[in-house]
Amino acid sequence: MKDEDLQKLRCEIDSIDADLIALLNRRYKAVEAIGEYKRERHLPVYDPSRQRKLMERLQELNNGPMTADILNAIYREIMSGSHRLERPIRAAFLGPLGTFSHQATLEIFGNGADLAPEKTIPEVFRAIECDRADYGCVPIENSAEGVINYTLDWLVRSSVRITAEKYCRVHHSLMAKCKRNEIKRICSHPQVLGQCRGYLLENFPGIELVEMTSTAYAAERAAAEEFTATLGSPVASELYKLAILEENVEDSSFNTTRFLVIGNQTTSRSGDDKTSLCFVVKNRPGALYEALDPFRRAGLQMTMIESRPWQQQSGWEYCFFVDLLGHRDDPKVAEACADVEKLSAFFKILGSYPRMG
Repeated sequence: MKDEDLQKLRCEIDSIDADLIALLNRRYKAVEAIGEYKRERHLPVYDPSRQRKLMERLQELNNGPMTADILNAIYREIMSGSHRLERPIRAAFLGPLGTFSHQATLEIFGNGADLAPEKTIPEVFRAIECDRADYGCVPIENSAEGVINYTLDWLVRSSVRITAEKYCRVHHSLMAKCKRNEIKRICSHPQVLGQCRGYLLENFPGIELVEMTSTAYAAERAAAEEFTATLGSPVASELYKLAILEENVEDSSFNTTRFLVIGNQTTSRSGDDKTSLCFVVKNRPGALYEALDPFRRAGLQMTMIESRPWQQQSGWEYCFFVDLLGHRDDPKVAEACADVEKLSAFFKILGSYPRMG
């Protein structure tokens, strides 16, 4: 390629950028009109069902070379800007800043949202109940560690609903202010150190490993302490001005955390949905089998079943949590849930929302 050819391509890009800016502003003018419509009718700004259908349509239109990941990242921020024009979203999450919950919240709502880190999972729920936040992002299960019991317990006792879900691959980065060969200690959360055990043994044998209460606090220490590195979410490198020395150092590339978006709204059908519910069976032989049988008869697929001690009773009773494919407004789901409720001492639909993989 000659210099003049390169210059022509750059001029073409400049022209395309001008068109993109004009088109984005045209889009945002339509967004402002939609925002006014929603405000007049007190409708929610965030619509997971609409976003799901939008992204499916855009993926069908995309013929490359832009990858699906790049398209998702671009439109996440376009949608985040749309929400901010309609009405800024305040999203609570399990803090502090720099954690994987922080990263998941950014992936869901984008940089246009006002983010509110909370100290505990119960405080994320309370933030929504007290109108300090519009939505919350909480972890529900991890492919390596299992379910998050605090989240299950608060889904039962709280009035909030599940409005969406998000699966996030857990990728750990080695970060520090020093060079790789200058590292004298590595600090992180015990789970992260465990998930990177093989990498640490191979690359840093005999080095001091320091357990911290969160990956964010570990990143803060690495930023302040000489010759100290940390393992954690790449988002922490931006917050604490750390250099990423190596990416994806986890031993398993399949480690995934599922997050729930919780709020006060009911999510409409998208056509590919999931419903979460919980129930307490009556204390008699075969009660659990009978309670699950309506789902079998309706041909509904369960994707999760977990149990927790029923904290509202003093005896040894259990609350069962079930995820199944379908929306609560689907006739089969509605009928099966009605049958389960009749057989239960306690029954609650926690929410229906678009299924994500």
